Amino acid sequence: MQESALLFSTTSLALSPLVLAPLVKGFITSGSLIIAIGAQNAFVLSQGLRKQFNGLIAMTCCSLDILLIFAGIAGMGALIANSPYLMLTAAIFGGGFLTVYGAIALKSAITPKQLRAEHSPLDSRKAAILTTVAISLLNPHVYLDTVVLIGSIGGQYPVPERWWFAAGAALASVVWFFSLSWGAKKLAPLFSKPTTWRVLDGVICLMMWSIALSLFSMAFEIPL
Repeated sequence: MQESALLFSTTSLALSPLVLAPLVKGFITSGSLIIAIGAQNAFVLSQGLRKQFNGLIAMTCCSLDILLIFAGIAGMGALIANSPYLMLTAAIFGGGFLTVYGAIALKSAITPKQLRAEHSPLDSRKAAILTTVAISLLNPHVYLDTVVLIGSIGGQYPVPERWWFAAGAALASVVWFFSLSWGAKKLAPLFSKPTTWRVLDGVICLMMWSIALSLFSMAFEIPL
């Protein structure tokens, strides 16, 4: 009976809106930020096309993302939870940033560009890891996206839901990088077409603006 009760309790928790809502929002927020044309995605795609350390590279990208996501939510969450003014600032900043980010995605949708995989063969696992770390961490936007923005949004949830948001954000990173790496040969012809990126950027724009609207709405409801 105890085992059945535990199983029922676990299933109920897994289906609870308190779990699903932040999990899904974390997945969508992180996914919207990750799926963008940039050096990191071009590198993952190019190595995936060659089947050259593609699993290792995807794992490195995911690990870095997950560390930054949880660090951002842990640090920003602790600060925001104790200050409604910081929460208000984070909500306004996050909403404004996503509005601009969505506008950039809309601009890319109007004037699309191709994702090009450059030829840069790697001769060892160490070289693959170091190159991935450099491409990932030397981009200042990675800190703005994962530490500040995702940390600010996730930090506005209470402690249990906050980590479900982080889990959703981390899951989006895992799904994207492994899909891009292992599915590179099938994806490359599709994403070599500007029309594909136009549709994808349009979807990203809508996601960004939807989340931005929810943050602005949240800002008006914060008691000061």
